[in-house]
Amino acid sequence: MANKYTKSAIMDELIASSGVLNPPVPGTFVDGTVVSVIKNRVLVDLEGTSTGIISGQEANDSLNTLKTLQPGDSIYAYVLEEENEDGLIVLSLRKASQEKTWKKFVDAYESDKSIQVMANEANKGGLLLNIDGIKGFIPVSQLAPLHYPRVDGADSSEILTRLTKLVGIPLTVRIINLDREGGKLILSEKAAEEETRGVALDKLDIGQKIKGRISGIVKFGIFVTFGGLEGLVHISEIAWGHVKDPRDYGKLGDEVEIMVIGKDKDKISLSMKRLTPDPWVEATKKYEVGTVVEGEINRITPFGAFMKLENDINGLIHVSEVTSDENPDITQYLKVGEKVKAKVIAIDPEDHRVGLSIKAMTETTEKKKKAKKEEAEEEKSEEVAEEEAK
Repeated sequence: MANKYTKSAIMDELIASSGVLNPPVPGTFVDGTVVSVIKNRVLVDLEGTSTGIISGQEANDSLNTLKTLQPGDSIYAYVLEEENEDGLIVLSLRKASQEKTWKKFVDAYESDKSIQVMANEANKGGLLLNIDGIKGFIPVSQLAPLHYPRVDGADSSEILTRLTKLVGIPLTVRIINLDREGGKLILSEKAAEEETRGVALDKLDIGQKIKGRISGIVKFGIFVTFGGLEGLVHISEIAWGHVKDPRDYGKLGDEVEIMVIGKDKDKISLSMKRLTPDPWVEATKKYEVGTVVEGEINRITPFGAFMKLENDINGLIHVSEVTSDENPDITQYLKVGEKVKAKVIAIDPEDHRVGLSIKAMTETTEKKKKAKKEEAEEEKSEEVAEEEAK
């Protein structure tokens, strides 16, 4: 009886029963075991059926996996080529890591969860990231208050200097736009803080005293961050006296104590001066109308000169109270640093104002001279009359 199997049929059956796997297909992912690691060249055993190789830039991913790989470690890689000239399957750690990273980004975007990232570089518009070839951008407007570069006059070079300091620092962000096809992300640090900010804002009370850190200093005041929130100490709330430059009262990063004096939606108003006694309370008792005071001229403006009476207390000598001359040039009569005497002619404790007058001092002196002259003339008339009567 003839054998029903031909040599060809027997071979096909053996192949079918041997469990030989098809070679990995480019564009797919495979699991393997590290055989050896030599510099940036990794040999990978693929389930005993073939050997893969990872080399060059394909061995570098955002997690620096190559640095920790040891023979025997399990590895997940992307198939670039079915076989190279050495008969090895070309694999990529970078592409595999990129796929994992994309999955993490997509999951975070769809679930509206926060993630942690680090910027690679900065430009005047914001922070740039590159994670496994995926490009991300955090616009300046999307930075949290603590990191927002508050710069007078929007000086682009100063803004860039501030942003550069954030490169390499872990930042918690949310993805607000994801373009898988273009490989780009738009991230927001501010959005990541919205939930905690809302809770913190609800718990904030007017009159509450808190500690925070200076996050920005501009010509109109000082920004302070605290508990995920940021508020403004307006220049008028920094000190009881005249504040010429807010920079004289702190620097970026300084810890300060503040009082909450107002909140309107996202705007929080703070005060530094209200944590100290109001010197004007005592001033109303000390500087009564008609009192003559002496002090140093510390500021001259077109409408008058300010005299320092004591710390945080200044009086205003209005231009009309300097002299009786019409339309006088105040700089011709007073100089900064000069000590003068003046009379208190008005005091308004609520508006923290003391009105002074030099002219009133002159007028008083002139009135006294006139009175003395009239008194002397009267006495002389009486003496003449007495002589004539004799």
